[in-house]
Amino acid sequence: MAALLATVLAGCHLLEDGPDPAQVRSTLLRKLPATLQDREGWASDIQTAFSSQGLAPSASNLCAVLAVIEQESTYRADPVVPDLGNISIGEIKRRAAARRVPEFAVDAALRMRSPDGRSYEERLRGMRTERELSELFEQMTARLPMGSGRLLAGLNPVRTAGPMQVSIDFAQRHARGYPYTTEGSIRHEAFSRRGGLYFGIKHLLGYPADYPSPVYRFADFNAGWYASRNAAFQQAAAIASGRKLVRDGDLLAPGAPMDRPGATEAALRSIDVRLAMDAAAIRADLEQERSPAFARTALYRSVFAIADAAGSGQPVPRARIPDIALESPKITRELTTAWFAGRVEARWKACLQR
Repeated sequence: MAALLATVLAGCHLLEDGPDPAQVRSTLLRKLPATLQDREGWASDIQTAFSSQGLAPSASNLCAVLAVIEQESTYRADPVVPDLGNISIGEIKRRAAARRVPEFAVDAALRMRSPDGRSYEERLRGMRTERELSELFEQMTARLPMGSGRLLAGLNPVRTAGPMQVSIDFAQRHARGYPYTTEGSIRHEAFSRRGGLYFGIKHLLGYPADYPSPVYRFADFNAGWYASRNAAFQQAAAIASGRKLVRDGDLLAPGAPMDRPGATEAALRSIDVRLAMDAAAIRADLEQERSPAFARTALYRSVFAIADAAGSGQPVPRARIPDIALESPKITRELTTAWFAGRVEARWKACLQR
């Protein structure tokens, strides 16, 4: 009894004061690759991210982070991307076309000489990492004549950064509470080891999700917060409505007007009487698709109630890996979110055994 009481009191002390940072770093050092350079620095940056975000540094959570790092960059803060230069020029032109920037204007800007005598196109083709590419693009837009600089300013082809390949847009939207003093921009911080880890960990663990397995969180890391929950909802909506739906985790078609809803929304409107909801109410609930509140909406509860009743006595799963084919200028093979989540899960299990 005395030993049990001591254990309980020790547990309460940990919950009250938080885990000892040195103990967290020690755990990480046992799990980080033995050949990794500056292992102490990696452990410190990860521990700081957990502490500043109030995340529980359990073995499962720490291994989840290490598994994503290993999958995304094999522990490189600024990983090399094969053929990055050619990919970047193609992406700049694709983005320019989407914004109706004339291709001749882009070509003229790329042909201009940089301070070292080479054209910007020549220098872009020689880039090996996303940090180098992003910095050169910023220099280029700052040095070009004002008209050309303004044309290209929003066309930076680099969208991910750091050892966890976190979205730069995500980092910029979640910069509040960043624990380090920054001299540059959040974009620059995302390319650093500390920044890439902080925002990557935020993206992986910084939202509540009651999943039965970490594999769904790994899928969300690839597809967006709550994509696995939303894909399961689409499965339930397909059962309830009798319509075929893609289970990709996107419940609303971007920018869809009320009179032209996307497939999931249209399927739900087809059973509006059974849901006891009109189109406006269905849309209002679907707009919470990236929030934990969506699981508490009338729409969510009603759809699953109908789907559960139509099944064989077993509840419809509340989590499902989204059916998404991965598309990126950097991807040269046919890959899916399920492939990504499975690879990370295997690394997570291996980490737990170390």
